[in-house]
Amino acid sequence: MEKRVVFNERWLPYLLVAPQMIITLIFFFWPSAQAMWQSVLVEDAFGGNSKFVWFANFTSLLTDPNYYDSVRLTLIFTALVASIGLAVSLLLAVMADRIVRGAAIYKTILIWPYAVAPAVAGVLWGFLFNPSVGIVVWLLHGIGVDFNYVMNGDQALLLVVIASVWSQLSYNFLFFLAGLQSIPRSLIEAAAIDGAGPARRFWDITFPLLSPTGFFLLVINTLYALIGTFGVIASLTQGGPGQATNILVYKVWNDGFRGQDLGGSSAQSVILMALMILLTFVQFRFIERRVHY
Repeated sequence: MEKRVVFNERWLPYLLVAPQMIITLIFFFWPSAQAMWQSVLVEDAFGGNSKFVWFANFTSLLTDPNYYDSVRLTLIFTALVASIGLAVSLLLAVMADRIVRGAAIYKTILIWPYAVAPAVAGVLWGFLFNPSVGIVVWLLHGIGVDFNYVMNGDQALLLVVIASVWSQLSYNFLFFLAGLQSIPRSLIEAAAIDGAGPARRFWDITFPLLSPTGFFLLVINTLYALIGTFGVIASLTQGGPGQATNILVYKVWNDGFRGQDLGGSSAQSVILMALMILLTFVQFRFIERRVHY
């Protein structure tokens, strides 16, 4: 029998949701509307004079080959961060779920990186892989690997992917571990009695029952890679070397605040928002069908 909450006062439900609605209006809809309006303007560097130019900012972007390079780089970066982050987090969660002794210490160590902001994570990984004093670079030189992310674009991209994955690892780990611990042990034990090995028990029982958590994390990690990695990029490579790590979210800030192209930067933010909505729609439209609730 369905249980429904009944409020004695008709205005009380609206009052309860009002704070969340106000926060959403102030911090999402109002900035989004302002960005859309500024995307059809050309403004001077100080915002004193502006001119309505219709879609000239979008036309300029869509005819710029460098912008398409940034879009392509962003899609590759997003795919790498989301896929590697989810795979490593799931592996660690499965291992943590099986540990009997020292499980609390193991879980605490894995949760700790969540307290580190992405910008700080970028600084930490920058120290580790510093070409002059980084201990990891020194170890790599010892085995004959020349690693210099300041000069090599591919190595810079690899490093920002590693730092971004590490920064989000704890968040994914917590959800996967909670999902694993909610699966009834009786199902796993029954499959084991029927002769199913560990791999088959995981793919036939654990993985399907974990799919709602995995789908939720896929959406969150995709959005995180698109906009949440700004701090890592800004503190670690600042889009370089060259344009090797100049993903869309950093390009929006760089063109707007450094290049003083406020109209073009706003047009980029509108396109980035549309890309995020499109990717989220595709995930819900095509991937959610395979989720077992």
